[in-house]
Order: sequence, then structure tokens, then C-alpha cells
Amino acid sequence: MYAVIRTGGKQYRVAAGDIVEVEKLDGAVGDSITLNDVLLVAAGDTVQVGTPRVQGASVTAKITGQYRGNKIMVFKYRPKKRIRVRKGHRQYLTRLQIQSVNV
Repeated sequence: MYAVIRTGGKQYRVAAGDIVEVEKLDGAVGDSITLNDVLLVAAGDTVQVGTPRVQGASVTAKITGQYRGNKIMVFKYRPKKRIRVRKGHRQYLTRLQIQSVNV
């Protein structure tokens, strides 16, 4: 059984036991959270597609980490204009361990 969830503006395919890194969610390490924005649930040959969400479906997950991702460098320039801008960015991430998919 697996589900497609939406969090942080992105969609993730998850099943029980998976570990997923998503954009930062509120909560401390060890907390259990429920994700209610479930777009699709599949169990064997049956597939439920939400419009836009599956009614009554949820995903239970445990927070196993709160940290920052790798730094990415953004470099903008305009040729022949002496304009150069270099910036760095590190996204805050939350690591989730999926415990169950509830229909």
C-alpha cells in the first residue's frame, strides 16, 4: 500500500517504512505528525484518486531529524555590465519516517 502526499509544495510517493526528506515542518525530533493532504492511495489493484484530496485518508509519520541541507550557490551576472552577484542558500529540512498509510 502506498500514497502520494503533498507537503511544502511538492508531491512524494510514500509507503510504510519509507524515509523522506521534506521542507521544514513544525515539531521536535521524536514527535509523531499526521499528514492529511493525501492525493492518491493505492492498495493492490485498487487506486483511489482524490479530487483534489482523498476523503478520510491520512499518513502518519515520525520526525527523525531537523537540519539544513547542502549549500547551493546562485550566481547571476550581466555580460559587459560589471554586474556580478553571488549568493548561497541552505534549505531547512525535516526527515520523516513513514509509519502508516490510513484510509
